[in-house]
Amino acid sequence: MTFFNDFTKELIESGILLFLVIVLRIIIAKGVRSFANTTHIIEHRTNLVIKYIHLFITILALIILIIIWGFEAQDIVIALTSVATVAGVAMFAQWSILSNITSGIILFFSFPFKIGDVIRIHDKDFPIEAEIEDIGAFHIALKTNDGEMIIYPNNLLFQKGISILKTHYDNKEFVD
Repeated sequence: MTFFNDFTKELIESGILLFLVIVLRIIIAKGVRSFANTTHIIEHRTNLVIKYIHLFITILALIILIIIWGFEAQDIVIALTSVATVAGVAMFAQWSILSNITSGIILFFSFPFKIGDVIRIHDKDFPIEAEIEDIGAFHIALKTNDGEMIIYPNNLLFQKGISILKTHYDNKEFVD
């Protein structure tokens, strides 16, 4: 019972933080879904962005929780510096993954094209004209007129010029 008596303040603050994290996650998820509905963004991309935002909120809440429970600032700085150093070395080795994730988030919010659009990627060495089949967190799936599937990294979409040619309708006849 002495634990509850000794740490009442920390337990109350932790409970309030947990409540705020849950409420913030719900509000942000509803906001992103509302944005996605008004801009007609597909559900898969919406869920990815919500997952990234929830991860950020969780990390921030853990840092606040560490501060609430009274760890020394110097110990926190040393631990965060060590983690940042290891993560920095790992991310430097995997910069393209981080770049593709960031590009995927930018594509979600700027939304220059959608699934079904036919695009031309202006690459001097390897020009591509294809229909967008899927847009993921790391890459975009394209299908050429020949039926060839091309997986194109998101970060390269920002390095090359892109033209949106038309929306694909499979040349079907429409009857009233």
